[in-house]
Amino acid sequence: MTGDTLAAPTGATAATTAWKNRLRDHRLGVAVLAALAAAGYATLGLVKLATFRATTFDLVIVDQAVRNYARFRPPTVPVLGAFYDRGLDYLQVADHFSPIYALLAPFYWIHDGPESLIVAQALLFAAAIPFLWLFTRRTLGTLPAYLVGAAYALSWPIAQAAAFDAHEVMFVPLLTGIMIERYTAGRWFPAFLALLGLLMVKEDMGLMVIGTGLCLFVMGDRLRGVFVAGLGMFFVGVIRGVLIPRLGGNTTDFWAYGHLGPDIGGALLTIMRDPLAAMLLPFSEEAKVDTLFLMVWPTLLLCLLSPLTLIALPHVLERMLADRALWWQADFQYNAFTVMILFCAGVDGLARLLRWVKREDDRSLKLAWSAAALVIAITLVPKTALDQLYHPSFYKGDQVKITAAAEAVSKVPDGVMVEVVNSLGPALTSRATVLPWTVRSTGAPWVVADVARWEFPFGSPTDQAAQVDRLQADGYVKVFERDGYVVLNRPS
Repeated sequence: MTGDTLAAPTGATAATTAWKNRLRDHRLGVAVLAALAAAGYATLGLVKLATFRATTFDLVIVDQAVRNYARFRPPTVPVLGAFYDRGLDYLQVADHFSPIYALLAPFYWIHDGPESLIVAQALLFAAAIPFLWLFTRRTLGTLPAYLVGAAYALSWPIAQAAAFDAHEVMFVPLLTGIMIERYTAGRWFPAFLALLGLLMVKEDMGLMVIGTGLCLFVMGDRLRGVFVAGLGMFFVGVIRGVLIPRLGGNTTDFWAYGHLGPDIGGALLTIMRDPLAAMLLPFSEEAKVDTLFLMVWPTLLLCLLSPLTLIALPHVLERMLADRALWWQADFQYNAFTVMILFCAGVDGLARLLRWVKREDDRSLKLAWSAAALVIAITLVPKTALDQLYHPSFYKGDQVKITAAAEAVSKVPDGVMVEVVNSLGPALTSRATVLPWTVRSTGAPWVVADVARWEFPFGSPTDQAAQVDRLQADGYVKVFERDGYVVLNRPS
């Protein structure tokens, strides 16, 4: 960078020495903070799994892919192949291009089950903390670094992502943290490796790479900025336009912009015809406005003063321009894609503000902002999944349902193929081939239904009961029924 507030000591040797010294002096404190965060995230996921509150969509999807990687096989996901009616050899990378899941295979060599995914996700979310700490320490000082690290650990996007099964987003805070911290420390090569890692996370991460290129260009690193933005555009085009279709996927599965056009070209034409309407679209729903505000509020809006926010911009627009309400909301994992970027942008935004008002050496203001960021994170905890950790009822769950669910899944033998309701798939995936329980029967020899509760993707209890009746008429035998759970078997 040239003449930018993010500039750091140049020279690989000086940067490496400084990095090692900073981490060595505080490695115990940073390690404790990260370990506590990982323990909290893992507890959320493991308790939900043990009490039948995890879901087939998406925990079983990831589990099937990673298990195949661990056994040196293609990452087939029968549960998605059956759902889309594309065959049981359907590849995970044809759905979302996430070959980075292969890095989780060693966890399955230790324990072959979805618990490994939950623990791995917790560790990855927490592993981003040291890089945020280093970035903040270099910009604001040591105590602010701990406060901001704790604010990230308690942040609502990470809490919501950790509580909702396992997703490719687990890699993004760490990779974006490495990318930003290493680049601003004058270490372009490891930053570039982290950027390449992002491209292996999901097909739309090319948008985040485009945002990174825009950020670099605005900060004065124009040649690299143009190269990185071009790399992102190339990646998006090749993965979505060529690779996913050739792998057996369909790019229309996640096309959520029919209101703008039938494809990217049509959507761009619509935006160019009426750019004002397009600019207002991210604010067209109350849920969008709420989420956008919640994304920037943890930094007291100061992230908006930093060009680092440009890294997140394309990915945020991808969500807010879509017609799928789930993408706008604050309840799921989507906001964890950009949380690390916005925290780093908040730190940099404060540094810029202090520079503009000529108070860049005012430690009290740096400490006050960092403390406020932590206070905001704490005040939001009761609205997030982390709130469950200090309620005993969370650990108990619905004992009637748990007992019935455990008995239902115990009736399914090992090694079989089973159509199963969304909430019970994770309990069977380590020992059976789980398929989704839908109105379209796959003919699996075993079925686990729930005629007492609404279940995605099937629907209402009434619809499930009707399907159970149809299967029984076709020769399936009811082998278990309790508290709404019904287990059927088709005799050989």
